[in-house]
Amino acid sequence: MPKVTDEYRAARRDEILDAALRAFSVKGFQRTSMADIISESGLSAGAIYGHFNSKRELVAGVAARMLEARQSELVARRAGGEPLSPGELMSTFVNGMRREPFSRMLVQLWAEASLDSDIRELVQGVLVHLRATVRGQLAEWAAANPDRVSGDPEAWADRMTPVLIAVGPGFIVQRQLVDGFDEEGFLAALPEMLPH
Repeated sequence: MPKVTDEYRAARRDEILDAALRAFSVKGFQRTSMADIISESGLSAGAIYGHFNSKRELVAGVAARMLEARQSELVARRAGGEPLSPGELMSTFVNGMRREPFSRMLVQLWAEASLDSDIRELVQGVLVHLRATVRGQLAEWAAANPDRVSGDPEAWADRMTPVLIAVGPGFIVQRQLVDGFDEEGFLAALPEMLPH
């Protein structure tokens, strides 16, 4: 029997995550069963359970993939130049989020997190990684621009991180619930509103 490569396993995981996203987008997170995901993937139950044991693990995999994509976008946007301003940082992050198929499910996931301790733990884990990424970017920008921040750049980054992270959910909620929400206007206003 030929040996399964890491690349093949990663491709299969991505295929399963894509199927889960499609299933979640049709039925929502709560009403989607593992059987729905198996059916959507066209794979056997064994193939799915060989990678993911539960919907929670699937959501964790989707979240990890989304965070990796946002971090890659931040690195690409900077491309060896100056640190991104807070407005550029959040504009890049939010713009990437809106392109994610799973972004429409986030409001539902956050609501579930308020009721389900397992989902809450998952969401908190994602937020820990997100905070670390945003805080690191802010601290770097503040150190390069000490005249534009109040006080110590590290302390400034600590204070600003939770505030800036709130921009993402604010965008997602308005996009999902407000008819006629101006996504482009929101993104254009971020660099104007935040220190630059």
